[in-house]
Amino acid sequence: MTRRGLLVVLTGDGKGKSTAAWGMALRAVGRGRDVRVFQFTKASSARLGEYRAFARLGITMDVLGQGFDWDCRSAKHCEQLAGQSWARARAALQSDEPFMVILDDLLYPLRQGWLVLDEVLQSLHSRPAHMHVVVTGRNAPQNLLDLADTVTRMGLTKHHYMQGIAPQRGIED
Repeated sequence: MTRRGLLVVLTGDGKGKSTAAWGMALRAVGRGRDVRVFQFTKASSARLGEYRAFARLGITMDVLGQGFDWDCRSAKHCEQLAGQSWARARAALQSDEPFMVILDDLLYPLRQGWLVLDEVLQSLHSRPAHMHVVVTGRNAPQNLLDLADTVTRMGLTKHHYMQGIAPQRGIED
């Protein structure tokens, strides 16, 4: 069997896509590997539990979005932010440095049309052979699923939000 960098897609409408990616990051760091994390939809990184934990572990986390709904001034502004964010992530994908790159909620700006799917797929395809990439988000396009080595769909069966229970510190943030 050969060894090479994997493209892993964690998608679906269930909870746990980002959390599964964090577990992969922890394994890599535990093996002394460099991990870069790009979050495309979180607005304020300093208050998030994963940001605080990753900072303690030396994992670089770039928070690129404007919040869960990308509350932008205009569609053009959202597209500009997404393009700037993607340029930073793409630079990491073109580098020889990281062992793993996590593109958390990359699928949101793709679905909105703020990024060009073919350009993203080309960057994922042409990354260094040793690099592992994890992409998270809902509704992964079929072209991405076809390119991926591993695809996991998280399904929603029941969620505490549906019962009127608010987000919990240490669970959601």
